Amino acid sequence: MRIKTLSILSLLIMFFSCKKDQENSTNNTESNDSKEITEKDISKINYIDFALDLKTEDVVKDWQEYYQLQDAITNIKKGDLSFFNDNEENKATINTLLKELKVKIPKEINSPSIVARITALETKLYKLEGLSNLPTTSKKELTATIKDFLVAFSNLNLQINKKIEFDSRKIEKPE
Repeated sequence: MRIKTLSILSLLIMFFSCKKDQENSTNNTESNDSKEITEKDISKINYIDFALDLKTEDVVKDWQEYYQLQDAITNIKKGDLSFFNDNEENKATINTLLKELKVKIPKEINSPSIVARITALETKLYKLEGLSNLPTTSKKELTATIKDFLVAFSNLNLQINKKIEFDSRKIEKPE
């Protein structure tokens, strides 16, 4: 009698515990599906977004690669990460853009500090590209990487503004 009662009790415990495991796996699947980044998620990112000054815009007006990158960032701010789709055409476009961005820097702002900011931006761009194509990336991790990328672009703008401001100062040397 005891064996029968214990076996029925153990079967009931196993039955109820299996049901809970199924519910937990269903909840995990739902949380993974909600990793889509939206414009609302990106607007919640807290960082200082520096724009180019009027003097600086005159200097970079012919730097097409900068404006291509700026267009991509505008799309990223809208939650559109299609720029990073995992295909050969997009990878070639990104590689070409980054190479040309470094090569075609206007001579007025071509300095080691600007090149360093572009290199930092390049690193963040490649990291964002890699994480946006991984199916295991969490929404939190992707949002943090987007923030790092936007901050790197903002720092590039700040550095360009500082370079133009510094070069436009006229300091008289005492004789």
